[in-house]
Amino acid sequence: MILFVNACVRKNSRTLELARPILAKFPQDEIEEVNLEKEEILPLKRESLDFRSELVSKGNYSNEIFKYAKQFAKAEEIVIATPFWDMSFPAILKIYFENVSVSGLTFYYNEQNEAVGLCKAKKITYVTTAGGKIYYNGGFEYVKGLCKNLFGIQKYEFVAKENLDV
Repeated sequence: MILFVNACVRKNSRTLELARPILAKFPQDEIEEVNLEKEEILPLKRESLDFRSELVSKGNYSNEIFKYAKQFAKAEEIVIATPFWDMSFPAILKIYFENVSVSGLTFYYNEQNEAVGLCKAKKITYVTTAGGKIYYNGGFEYVKGLCKNLFGIQKYEFVAKENLDV
């Protein structure tokens, strides 16, 4: 299964346009899309975090709160399409990653207290566009660091178009 995380929040998104040829390389019936604009993904607050932590401590992953983490963990490849905003990406993508980062589903801690990834994905493709120049993309670096150090995904591709408004 190919997981397409769509964080393109604007109508007629240029980032989504750039992602389409990448997604066309995969059989359409193998792609599962998470459209963050349409999903009801909420940031973790004390109550929801405590609830999730209680379920994790019991090894109970049957609750709906874990659906994104389960989907992310089973993906064979992941394509993330997100615009370049303020040296990073829209906040909804960060909220998505908060919900995906679940001990026991996407990673666990070994005896040395090191994170060990549980995700099947061999590769992340990060697609972005910018109206100006991309001097530093903190969004890509964040996703790369999270996926490498927490989820165990070791291969990355950065696809970008920049200076689209210049």
